[in-house]
Amino acid sequence: MVISGDFIAYTSLSTEEKTNLEQSLYNLFDQLQEKFNTFSRLIKGDYLECVVPDPANGLSVMLAIKTFIKSLEIEDKPENNRSKVFQTYSIRLAMGLGTLDRFDIANNVIDGDAIYRSGRAISDESTHNKERMVIKNTLFFSSKNKDLTFNIETILALLDHLLARATSKQNEVLFLKIMGNSEKTIAKQLSVSQSSINQHSTASGWNGMDKSIRYFSHLLSALT
Repeated sequence: MVISGDFIAYTSLSTEEKTNLEQSLYNLFDQLQEKFNTFSRLIKGDYLECVVPDPANGLSVMLAIKTFIKSLEIEDKPENNRSKVFQTYSIRLAMGLGTLDRFDIANNVIDGDAIYRSGRAISDESTHNKERMVIKNTLFFSSKNKDLTFNIETILALLDHLLARATSKQNEVLFLKIMGNSEKTIAKQLSVSQSSINQHSTASGWNGMDKSIRYFSHLLSALT
């Protein structure tokens, strides 16, 4: 499986914010590699690709990327409407389920059906160079199995709705939970009470997200 990502309203970020985002992403890539054995790369600053060897981990990785980026503090710029768009949506992500004919980390080569699918899903939804940004969904799934694609995209639409409304602090808690941390560990790491972490989890819809991740993992494990 390959996940492709395209930042929304990337041009609204200052040069310093772009640099900080890039540094943060490389830190994220290391964490994802350690937990999910992924290979990630950043292209042109505003586009990323992530190879997920075990498709069952696909939704976990997708949501980890989304919540991590949305947890970053970005300055609100009243004079720039796109900065609010970035804060709300941050990145468009697509999972492509399929084969990889060539995957050569040493030469930075990723080629095959999986990356074609994820890339095509992103390009079909791109808002680059558009005067008016109309964003309905930011999470997508593509496979040759139409029923599977329909089922997963239904779940993604609901998760999209939850994440668009989550605060940066809630996203930080969601990210740490997706990465397997307990509420006690997260509370200690963020220097807050465990009840505060529990409140953030409840308000952001963690229970539904956790069940979605488990369902996706179960479904993909049975298929692959």
